[in-house]
Amino acid sequence: MQNFIYPATLTPDKKDGGFVVKFGDVPEAITQGDNVDDSLSEAVDCLEEAIANRIVLGLPIPKPSRLKKGQYAVSLPAQTAAKAAL
Repeated sequence: MQNFIYPATLTPDKKDGGFVVKFGDVPEAITQGDNVDDSLSEAVDCLEEAIANRIVLGLPIPKPSRLKKGQYAVSLPAQTAAKAAL
């Protein structure tokens, strides 16, 4: 089965505080959180919604790129990963 662990970049939000989370492989997946843990939790939900939307619309599911220094690994939940693999 394909690997569904996507790299996420957390950028400090100087205006509102917390962090903005972006996925280079899934550009429509953008979220934020108050701290790193909250941001990563929100990232899982955001990534799942973005991939589920791609499945519904029949759009391609991008392969995750390699994790780079400073990025965080975010896993797609198993049920959504199974659907995306089909």
